[in-house]
Amino acid sequence: MASIQEFAPAGQRLLRMMGAASALAIATFSFSAHAQETGQADPQIGAGDTQQVDSGAPAEDEIVVTGFRQSLNQALELKRQSVSAVDAIVAEDIAQFPDQNLAESLQRIPGISIQRDGGEGRAITVRGLGSQFTRVRVNGMETIATSSDGASANRDRAFDFNVFASELFTSLVVHKTAEASLDEGSLGAVVDLNTGNPLGGRAGLSLVASAQASYNDLSDTVGPRLAGLLGWRNDAGTFGVSVSAAYQNTETLELGNNTVRWAQARFDSVAGTPCWTNSAEDLTPRQNSGGRYLPSAVCDQAALAFHPRIPRYGEVSHDRERLGLTGSVQFEPSESTRFSVDALYSRFREDRREKWGEVLFRSNERSIDIVDYEIDPETNNLVRATVNDAWVRTEHYLRRSETEFYQIGGSWDQDIGDTFRFTLMGGFSRSSADIPVETTLVFDDRDAQGYSYDYTDSRSPVLTFGTDVTNPANFQLAEIRDRPSNVTNKFRTAQLRTEWDVADGLQVLAGAVYRRYDFEAEAFTRDTAVCGSSGGPDLVLGTITCTPSSVFGPTAVYGFPVTGDLAELFELGNAGQPSGTTTSWLIPNLEAGTAFTGLYDREARPDAGNIRSVTEEVTGGYLQFNARGELGTLRYALNAGIRYVHTDQSSTGLLSGVQVTVDRGYDDWLPAVNLAFYPTEDLIVRAAVAKVMTRPSLGNLTPGGSADGFNFRITNGNPFLQPYRATNFDLGIEWYFAPESVFSVALFRKEVASFPISITQTTSFDATGLPVSVLVPSSPGALDADLRAAPIWTLSTQGNGEGATLNGIEVALQAPFTFLPGFLSNFGGIVNVTLVDSDADYQVSGPAVATCVGANCAFGPLVSETRTSTLFGLSKRAFNATLYYEDGPFSARGSISYRSRYVDQNSGTGNVFEGFNSTINLDAVLRYEINDHFEVSIEGINLTDEYRDRFVDIDANRAYENNHFGRTFLFGVRYRL
Repeated sequence: MASIQEFAPAGQRLLRMMGAASALAIATFSFSAHAQETGQADPQIGAGDTQQVDSGAPAEDEIVVTGFRQSLNQALELKRQSVSAVDAIVAEDIAQFPDQNLAESLQRIPGISIQRDGGEGRAITVRGLGSQFTRVRVNGMETIATSSDGASANRDRAFDFNVFASELFTSLVVHKTAEASLDEGSLGAVVDLNTGNPLGGRAGLSLVASAQASYNDLSDTVGPRLAGLLGWRNDAGTFGVSVSAAYQNTETLELGNNTVRWAQARFDSVAGTPCWTNSAEDLTPRQNSGGRYLPSAVCDQAALAFHPRIPRYGEVSHDRERLGLTGSVQFEPSESTRFSVDALYSRFREDRREKWGEVLFRSNERSIDIVDYEIDPETNNLVRATVNDAWVRTEHYLRRSETEFYQIGGSWDQDIGDTFRFTLMGGFSRSSADIPVETTLVFDDRDAQGYSYDYTDSRSPVLTFGTDVTNPANFQLAEIRDRPSNVTNKFRTAQLRTEWDVADGLQVLAGAVYRRYDFEAEAFTRDTAVCGSSGGPDLVLGTITCTPSSVFGPTAVYGFPVTGDLAELFELGNAGQPSGTTTSWLIPNLEAGTAFTGLYDREARPDAGNIRSVTEEVTGGYLQFNARGELGTLRYALNAGIRYVHTDQSSTGLLSGVQVTVDRGYDDWLPAVNLAFYPTEDLIVRAAVAKVMTRPSLGNLTPGGSADGFNFRITNGNPFLQPYRATNFDLGIEWYFAPESVFSVALFRKEVASFPISITQTTSFDATGLPVSVLVPSSPGALDADLRAAPIWTLSTQGNGEGATLNGIEVALQAPFTFLPGFLSNFGGIVNVTLVDSDADYQVSGPAVATCVGANCAFGPLVSETRTSTLFGLSKRAFNATLYYEDGPFSARGSISYRSRYVDQNSGTGNVFEGFNSTINLDAVLRYEINDHFEVSIEGINLTDEYRDRFVDIDANRAYENNHFGRTFLFGVRYRL
């Protein structure tokens, strides 16, 4: 068991204070607990309690609060009654706020920010820590829901909240401080998602149904959103059952531009100056391929500047269908016995379709001539250029995906006498994210003349094709890709929780837990390149045998001639493009192209780097003491205890084509203390300290390697990574200065002792010993042996770093404006601000500084260095505010959410970090109750049509993507029986 002295020095004073308070509390257990007066906090509710707050029957002279204000008040009471730091959202708030899913509901809680994909929330960060550091429980059982939404599938521990419709849940509870009785595995928070509670409803039949039409002004489409809840409880209150369903279908667009990062490279010629010769002896200029680089001021300047790798405009469409079902049965044969069975099913389908018009600078700079250019001296960006022999490319991409999640669990709550009770619970959950189709067809024109780009306005560039990109004769069908994959997560859980009321003011909690978690990922490729100058679909090769010259030469015949039957015309809509940008081009017709090439009839080959699995078995238990009483006239409540967990982990992956399994085990002792003082009836001072842990990222545990032959990156896993371990300190004050009101300030510090970091170096692919089979067959790295031998590959692995620190403050204010005169008293507001800072050291690969290194004059390697930054996913500033109005049948609300710039990962190609610039989202809702049964509403989401601005390089802030998603309006009617 860890002692107080083992905690970090920065928290020793707080720990000593808590330890002294704990000892004194144990010595004063004989003191009578202070009787709870009306409106006072009940300090006995802890992390294991997820019940709804029952406000009871109102007194005759009490003002009855309903609707949105009632839900806020219930959440406030739950926060007030907890010993630890808790925030919540209850049913009316979720069901009647403009939220497409749970992530968007959670973002209104102080300290929580969200990350959006395709225009809606997907993942959350809590107090600056990313989604992998947040544990999520559904009806008390830890689980993972994995979708394949967004640009890539989730293959980590993060929970994808967009899988679920918000209407399915009755409450969301966020535990920001740890307790011994609370599931481990979180440096950030534990989030409880709770569905039906039929015994908590009124006797007889209950019915709520809603129907909405969802309209997006960018896609100009309308889709349905339907939800319903049916419940029944007998008059005796001993048996209840409820079912709910939610269905939504939407079609949205994102329009904008993308660079797919920026890079350095040597070009064929620059402003008429040849950059390559036949050899050191023969200085005759050599065009387009091979030869020896000839250093010069102009060639070196262009080579060391950063240019966009794939400058492009395009459209991404999202056709989404979300179906959710819940069911709950509760039986309470006596006041001391309750049985519950809960089931949840969710299906999330999406067709994601992308259409791009671009130039493929990436890996093809050797054949490209720069005619005219401009370099920004502050950022070293090649911000404007006109080029010849450009690789003009158009793409059509389709990914069909389906996520199915189901969970079933049961619990038995039993009181034995007046002082002892236990809960036995268990269940199973499964989340499968399946991608049966992920297809890309590519048209190429590899010797196009007169292409120009201008990134003077970096977020709205001018991209102009010099050749006719609407003429099929200028293109050939050059690449065909299909990459089906699947990620499956399974949880099996069994828990025993006990509570013993030892004496007045003293309660002992003890429990045991068993969990088994299985993660399996598999992926396959049908990627091919087209070679040769005659024949038919048989020229689509599974094993590339073309020589580099026939593949990369600008005059080579490299694919199938494009005909009108294989193509379709794409017209770019409002993507924020300036005048002069080309807005019409041909793209492949997927149905015709896949039929012509017989793509789906070809054998799917294993994608070795993305076939892996992890199995974890967790056994453990906890012991916790809850105490309450008085120190003189000062009331207090505390919980203090320790949790022990043993983790057995088995990781499997492919290493040099051979399946390898690595087994290991480790133990963690996790003490936690929460202390609350009540100086007055309306004031609470909270303090907490705990040791916490999060297990390593799943992708980093793979005992093998994966490689990206497009970006020349190799990633090796490390199955011996230590968990993220940290000591958390919290100190807060809450002032409930009026009914339905609170002003709170919370300080927090997280000292992360073990923090896996990325370790990078520059090498060649051949030096790693990995087989060529780990590369996608159509990638340049697979096609060209010279590229595999060159020292241009970035090798990344994970090691156990020296740790990091995080400090922050949350400030929140909530109140109805009842002090104002007249109709103004019907207004109210909620506002919160979170300020966070952190320091962590990362190994990064910075820009190359030399154009010619070594006897063969290879391009200079990227320069490795250590950079200090914030933790990934951490925004230093976040702000949320809601202004609401309620007056009888009419109500209105507006909400604004701000998140500052943040880094979310290491970058590549010489860029130091990448992430997202700041965002502001504005939502609103208007409701009117026609009578006791019917209500109509109109809601608006993303009313300012905020762009998502992704950057590469923390210093230069280079444009990665800048897309917008349009405004969404929902027109609805709600019926309540």
